[in-house]
Amino acid sequence: MIKNQIWMDRTIRNALEEDLGSGDITTEAIIPPEIEGKAVLEAREHMVLAGLPVFCRVFELVGSNISFSVLFNDSQTVPGGTQICTVTGPLSAILKGERTALNFIQRMSGIATLTREYVEKASSGKAKILDTRKTVPGLRHFDKYAVRMGGGSNHRIGLFDGILIKDNHIAVAGSISRAVELAKDNAPHTIKMEVEVEVENLTGVKEAVQAGADIILLDNMTQQDIKKAVDFVQGKVLLEASGGVNLDNIGEISKTGVDLISVGALTHSIKAMDLSLEVLRE
Repeated sequence: MIKNQIWMDRTIRNALEEDLGSGDITTEAIIPPEIEGKAVLEAREHMVLAGLPVFCRVFELVGSNISFSVLFNDSQTVPGGTQICTVTGPLSAILKGERTALNFIQRMSGIATLTREYVEKASSGKAKILDTRKTVPGLRHFDKYAVRMGGGSNHRIGLFDGILIKDNHIAVAGSISRAVELAKDNAPHTIKMEVEVEVENLTGVKEAVQAGADIILLDNMTQQDIKKAVDFVQGKVLLEASGGVNLDNIGEISKTGVDLISVGALTHSIKAMDLSLEVLRE
């Protein structure tokens, strides 16, 4: 699950404050706080589930005496028309948290479902499927968790936990070699980091290898050039393909022999899954 409970609760509280404001005037006018009942979370379409613990935590932060009966867990495939869990407790609290809880789990399940599709399409090769930093601001940990639930892997979480030299860094440093040299010399001595550098052609690949890069990101290179890069490095450094990756070409890219394929679409172009929360009438 999300490792930082404090961060998760803060993110959920911010979302609840955005939706509830001074209170749910409709629910408070109609439903007394002492009335209890049950609601069912249902998948309306086939999906890979992600975000159920976040979904449940929303209701725990809205009110007390909320309980859950869970039928599926994150990373599992859920057929359309299937009940995922039930929520039992004060109906006013359930309705106040309904939209926020659904917003989280629908997005996270969308990410997990799309990631699973990319992972399966790439299974003809050895490449791991990675996400990027193209996430919704404030929701990165949720987005990246959902990628893992879909079978993908995480690239760096932020600018603080990985060195990735991009075109603008190279432009300022003057060359790939100089940028790699500066990164290796000036990286924090308390953290052992591999240096990754982005290149756009085979000339850049050769310079990055000579400069001592640990990982080379092949940015928007053709499949033919990606294969030439794989043959050139012969496994001496990790190769990551990125840019222009989609479901139609990821299988062929994976067959080139690259080690990693990063896909921004996993988190920036997803379709939220269709889930519903329906109160059961006694």
